[in-house]
Amino acid sequence: MLIVCWSAKGGSGTTVVAASLAVLLAGRSGDARLIDLAGDIPAVLGVAEPAGPGMKDWLTADPPPAPTGLRALARPAGPGLELVGRGGPPGEPGSLPPAAGEAAWSRLAEQLVADGRPTVIDAGCAPPPAALGAAATATLLVIRPCYLALRRAAAAPVGSASGVVVVTEPGRALGRRDVETTLQLPVVAEIPNDPAIARAVDAGLLLGRLPVTLARALRSAA
Repeated sequence: MLIVCWSAKGGSGTTVVAASLAVLLAGRSGDARLIDLAGDIPAVLGVAEPAGPGMKDWLTADPPPAPTGLRALARPAGPGLELVGRGGPPGEPGSLPPAAGEAAWSRLAEQLVADGRPTVIDAGCAPPPAALGAAATATLLVIRPCYLALRRAAAAPVGSASGVVVVTEPGRALGRRDVETTLQLPVVAEIPNDPAIARAVDAGLLLGRLPVTLARALRSAA
């Protein structure tokens, strides 16, 4: 299983969704991997920033790294879960490394499929490259029911998502039906506005204490 999470606008909750899905898969399979292309996964999980090279280095390496190079980047993050960091200075902004070409993304997709382990990718604020999207079991657009976010998502390349995760907010005029109608995609999960989720994220506790409402909302998508 390969799940790619992305958003059309910052602050949508993509990193929290990706991290939570990975924790759920690790609990289910005992051997899951989380790939961080946006740079915020360690902070959300409450783990140390991975030392050494990361995905940014792997994707832009010349000549291309050996097939075993991707596995060598992984570091233990928690029970049954490995983390492949983005690389670069901690807190460095960005999502998909801009210097990575189509060949690098195709190589990554092939290796992830061949490896076979349940993998979640946090792609940040950009549609996943075509090769990665084609290889994925699911490409999940994470969005809040916000007009600006919905507008950007509607302009994204066709095929960038197979389903939508909606992070609900009280008082919004837009809802699930508006999202599905505008994007012509099914909403596969709705995450409620629960203060327990915000507290867990702020305290870096998602890895050891996934809020019940979050786990329940994402269980069908994992």
